[in-house]
Amino acid sequence: MMRKTLALLIGCAATAVLCSCGKEETTSVPLPPGRTGSQTRPAPTDKHVIALIPKGTTHEFWKSVHAGGVKAARQFGIPDPIWKGPLKENDREGQIKVIEDMINRQVTGIVLAPLDDTALRLPVADSVRAGIPVVIIDSGLKSDQYVSFVATDNYKGGQIGGQHMAKLLGGKGKLVMMRYQEGSASTHNREEGFLEAIAKSPDIEVISSNQYGGPGTEEAMRTGENLLPKLRQADGVFCPNESTTFGMLRVLQDNNLVGKVKFVGFDASKKLVDGLQAGQIHALVVQNPVKMGFLGVVTMLQHLKGEKVDKRIDTGVTLVTRENMDAPEVRELLHPDLDRWLK
Repeated sequence: MMRKTLALLIGCAATAVLCSCGKEETTSVPLPPGRTGSQTRPAPTDKHVIALIPKGTTHEFWKSVHAGGVKAARQFGIPDPIWKGPLKENDREGQIKVIEDMINRQVTGIVLAPLDDTALRLPVADSVRAGIPVVIIDSGLKSDQYVSFVATDNYKGGQIGGQHMAKLLGGKGKLVMMRYQEGSASTHNREEGFLEAIAKSPDIEVISSNQYGGPGTEEAMRTGENLLPKLRQADGVFCPNESTTFGMLRVLQDNNLVGKVKFVGFDASKKLVDGLQAGQIHALVVQNPVKMGFLGVVTMLQHLKGEKVDKRIDTGVTLVTRENMDAPEVRELLHPDLDRWLK
């Protein structure tokens, strides 16, 4: 019943925004059947101030999450979320300080993508003790002190990537997987899902799976360069996020290996989509970060209104290849209109 209510809520919101032509909606509209409380959407108010805290602020993925959060706030008549996070995705202390700042500012809710599943447990607990609820997005937390976890099924995404890689290799060959970063629950689950799927093809040998690309493209390139002896032996390579995929693409390009190695990556950015179009990347496992940011904020608003929400909300995952990348629903994932919400 909760899922049905949420679906109706999102559908109603989407209809409202189409009528707004990109401008902030201030007219009252009916809420979906079965909703409690007021039957009109309020004009923007300071009643709810939500902080949206990403793992980092440089990758295209997080810009899409930001756009989704802004979209939700404007559709439901609250101020745009406070968008603040560390620059790089290895700055645990930086993200903790952002949470502490939001607690001191007494925001009404925090939507958080924890960059470490263990290090962020205490600040989340501090937030809850201060009366500020937390919705977790993107990556899991080793805690149950949150309202809901809104994210991709990352293990499933890794499995999808592994199944497609096995198909590309014809069930045999040598494989390199470059990991992302220790402590990142989302990418760890993708990596393990990928390896689980590959293990079903006994003639595929994983010749490297213990090297980490790190939080940025430059770090991923350095790791990729160190993996060159393995890459020259490999028939396939898998990377679990935007920065590792782009760093590996650069290494393959610089060393005349594009097209010679089957390459499956994760996430989408213009450079990765260009690589897919050019045949330098054979598939991308793509999330829906706009939907993730949108549902993260919507779920927090539902909780603040006293409504029951699901503990786990799946935002979906799609395998994108050259064959389906021009389908309308896939193009929307690859080319989201971020400027509409972030300008």
